Amino acid sequence: MVPLIRGQSGLREIDASSPQSYRTFKSRRYHARMTFQLGNSRLLAVLCLVLAGTMRAETQGSPVPANLTSAQIVAQLERRSQAREEGLKEYKSVRHYQVEYHGFGTTLTAKMEVEVNFDASSGKSFRVVSQSGSKALLEKVLKRAVESEKEAAQNKGSTALTAANYRFRLAGCEDLGGRPAYVLDVEPLVASKFLYKGKIWVDAADFALVKIEAEPARNPSFWIARTLIRQTYGKTGNFWLPVQNRSETKVRVGGAAVFTIDYGAYQIVSNASY
Repeated sequence: MVPLIRGQSGLREIDASSPQSYRTFKSRRYHARMTFQLGNSRLLAVLCLVLAGTMRAETQGSPVPANLTSAQIVAQLERRSQAREEGLKEYKSVRHYQVEYHGFGTTLTAKMEVEVNFDASSGKSFRVVSQSGSKALLEKVLKRAVESEKEAAQNKGSTALTAANYRFRLAGCEDLGGRPAYVLDVEPLVASKFLYKGKIWVDAADFALVKIEAEPARNPSFWIARTLIRQTYGKTGNFWLPVQNRSETKVRVGGAAVFTIDYGAYQIVSNASY
């Protein structure tokens, strides 16, 4: 294909044997590409503001997201999360765990009801209230999920959603439940089984995590081909807490499993100053 260059009289072919003409062509193409990339960055910022303005009109006073960088959003997320953690004294909830496996012409299920008590001074405690279904799934999936959460809680610093553990990139803005939210791509700095890669949604007013769509940073087992995780959060009083977790897993030797946690209603005790 013969390169074209725009002149005063319109498009014309460039003389490939002329170094000056070819340098002019490459220079103009480079500047056009850079202008396009810069325009895309500006367009993303403008779209965030326009979307936020539309949502504010629809939700009667929802705050417009500021035109922040990913680093500024994450800094606010870390600061607000720390403040909420310090303000939360106790809570209690009853969770509903369930796993369903389909494969090899059969379906296996297991369910477990767990009472969770959180105390700021001692952490979480778990008590199984009831259980039913496949014993193998109860032991290998549901009870193991509880033990994994206990393990992760022992070293919060290495599992927290912070700049120390993740790389962030602003991907856009969306409306979640009538509230504007920043959307960020997240990539773990280390391949830990407690970290994940994918997207997160951060509430633009409270700078709280409201949704995760991701996969584990490290495959927990050879027998698992892929796991997709979706977790949502809701606001109870001044606190944003998990509402539901849904994980869909493809098993390498055949079949698929769906694992869910419904976190139930929270009974919260907060510090008087929060």
